[in-house]
Amino acid sequence: MLKSIYVKNYILIDELELDFADGLNIITGETGAGKSILINAIDIALGGRAGKEVIKTGTDKAVIELTVHNESHNLADIFQEYGIDDNGEDILISKEISQSGSKSKINGCMVNMECLKTFREIFLDIHSQHQTYSLLQQKNHIKLLDAYIKSTNLDEYKALYSEFTDLKRQLEDLQKASQKTEEQIDFLKFQVNEIESAEIESVDEDEKLSNELAILENAEKLKELTGSSHWALSGDDNSITDALYEIKNSISKAAGMDNTLEQTELELADIIDGIKAISSNLREYSSSMDCDEAKIDEIQERLFILDKLKRKYGGTLEKVAESGDKLRKELDGIEFSTQNIEALNNKITDIENKLTQKAKIISEERKQYGEVLSALVEEKLEKLELPKVKFKIAIETVPLNVDGCDRIEFMISTNVSEDLKPIAKIASGGEISRIMLAIKAIFAKSDNIDTVIFDEIDTGISGKTSQSLAEEVKELSKYMQIIMITHQAIIAAKSDRHFYVKKTQDDSTNVNIYILEDKNKVMGIAELVSGEITDESMKLAQTLINA
Repeated sequence: MLKSIYVKNYILIDELELDFADGLNIITGETGAGKSILINAIDIALGGRAGKEVIKTGTDKAVIELTVHNESHNLADIFQEYGIDDNGEDILISKEISQSGSKSKINGCMVNMECLKTFREIFLDIHSQHQTYSLLQQKNHIKLLDAYIKSTNLDEYKALYSEFTDLKRQLEDLQKASQKTEEQIDFLKFQVNEIESAEIESVDEDEKLSNELAILENAEKLKELTGSSHWALSGDDNSITDALYEIKNSISKAAGMDNTLEQTELELADIIDGIKAISSNLREYSSSMDCDEAKIDEIQERLFILDKLKRKYGGTLEKVAESGDKLRKELDGIEFSTQNIEALNNKITDIENKLTQKAKIISEERKQYGEVLSALVEEKLEKLELPKVKFKIAIETVPLNVDGCDRIEFMISTNVSEDLKPIAKIASGGEISRIMLAIKAIFAKSDNIDTVIFDEIDTGISGKTSQSLAEEVKELSKYMQIIMITHQAIIAAKSDRHFYVKKTQDDSTNVNIYILEDKNKVMGIAELVSGEITDESMKLAQTLINA
């Protein structure tokens, strides 16, 4: 539900913040006072069009913020899809309009119009002579009817239909695979065999072989360099090791005279041991190093095979391996498809038969409920001064789809001389609003919309019709939040919160909105009763409130 609204520098409003009640919120005020400004602001915040003309004269930008309280809708997937932070049950929707354009945010995260439309469809319905409401959209009619019926058959159907569409996708993939020519299949087999027969050891096999080849090709030079280094270190009487031993003996004698040199003697001994180890390693390396021409030829041949694969299948052995996996799966798929298309076709046919039978049962349920609900809507409309109205939930058979085999559309005729027409084609805004109210009243318990706004719903009605309308609106507010602009005292008297709009014109024109409580509420309704506040209108207002 709509918890609160904050508006700044919007049309004739300097700044205001209002909290809405859970049930029936009524907006009243003098003609021309700007009662629709608040409704328009809500509309704009949830994706309605707004140009820079809504910015209050003399200011840079207009700001509208809505706080929506959510308890019944799971929005996790929507938050994730649009990158919105989940801040709990209260959702902040803001709109900023400047001279250069506008931007929208939800919980501080920038969002586009598509996202705003999604939130609007979940939380809000605006009914006025200038709005397109969700109830007029034919695509929503089947959802409303099914939500009212709550058929377990439909749940079973949807689960079966999901399986049906998955199998059809599988069949399509198999059929595409099976359409390859024999020549294409032979080439595919050749590619798979070429990669698999190479038996690539690892994705860096070529690097390892290149390193090994470089060593073998330089074996003689490596043998010479490491051998000479060994002899220089410890291979003859003039080696570095012998020289270090002489130095160590000298330091040892010196340490006998000055014990501070003992550490130096130990460090020198460690150096000699290290050099002897290096010399030994160089000797072993030099002895093992031989030029193996056969091994060189073997590595070069292997690298030739790997390079050929890399040129054909991706540039690296990792890409070659990925290509091999992909080609193998494609080949396996072809072999699988030729064996399983018939079996899959049989399974799809079986499920389609079950869907057809289930869809017929669902269609019968819809027709039965459709007749009952059509009568109920007509009964409601008669109370709302539309006595000649005809309402019908039209059901047309269509090919199987996720909703069954029906196309649902609400049809209506408001005049005896006119045929039933789609509800979206009704011309009169006042009639539409009352029709919407009647439908809302019937579907209230199954409609998931949290907040409904009615503007100009009471145009042209009075007396008994006003009483009926007031009762319907009050009853509807038990199931959803209602925000309503009205000129009727009998309707305003039933409010859970009463907002009064007042325009002032001093040095500048401003619109202010007040919450009327206690005596102020009585005075506000008294003004609606007679156009002025008198003892008689105050008594009548109090009677209406107490009724």
